[in-house]
Amino acid sequence: MNSRVNVAQAIRTMGSAVFTTRQIAALRGGSLSATSQALARMEQRGLVQKVTRGVWCIPDDPRFSRYSLVPLLAGGHRAYVSLISALHLHGLIEQIPEIVYAVTTGHTRVRKTSIGTYSYHRIQPHFFAGFDWYGDKQDFLVATPEKALVDSLYLSSRKGKRFGFFPEINLGAGFNFKLAYEWARRIEHDPWTRDYVLRRLEALEKGEAATNQSFGLQTESSCTPAGSQPHADNDQ
Repeated sequence: MNSRVNVAQAIRTMGSAVFTTRQIAALRGGSLSATSQALARMEQRGLVQKVTRGVWCIPDDPRFSRYSLVPLLAGGHRAYVSLISALHLHGLIEQIPEIVYAVTTGHTRVRKTSIGTYSYHRIQPHFFAGFDWYGDKQDFLVATPEKALVDSLYLSSRKGKRFGFFPEINLGAGFNFKLAYEWARRIEHDPWTRDYVLRRLEALEKGEAATNQSFGLQTESSCTPAGSQPHADNDQ
């Protein structure tokens, strides 16, 4: 496209309710500075909203979802919605998490934006799998129910992580424990964590945590085998 294409036209061509300044500048053939200024003027008119530096959205667009911002806020790294956010999307948890949780190959970090807070948690690249496009719009990736639970258990083993307490979880007949065990066994780089996750899955399958709001994610003292200590967060 040439420079005569305006920002509004470029946004329509983009066909998405979330986009970056760089994407719109490329579509209109303009500079980043000029495009950013044009978007700022559109924001003053209530047409778009600045999410954070270089990232924009149209919150009243029916295509908009706060989860669709996950890849744009991941700092150039791969990311997918997981943990309690994914568990909620799959109907395993009724309570809507205030924070959007995602798993990434990048650094663990929190992004505070005008839309909300996004919490990214690093896992090993070989364990970055078990996700698919969500819904008909397919504008963001989400972990399967089994992988979302295993991701949660995986991260709960890390010292200092705050995944030791969750709303009550309902693992219905559709939850595939066999598949969850398969994901847990893929934690080959860390035998301690693998065994920890397998134990927690076994407890869940046996129904030991059916009425426990922490669904089996105990404190360090009750989960740590004698003579062992939880790992430091080596995935950060």
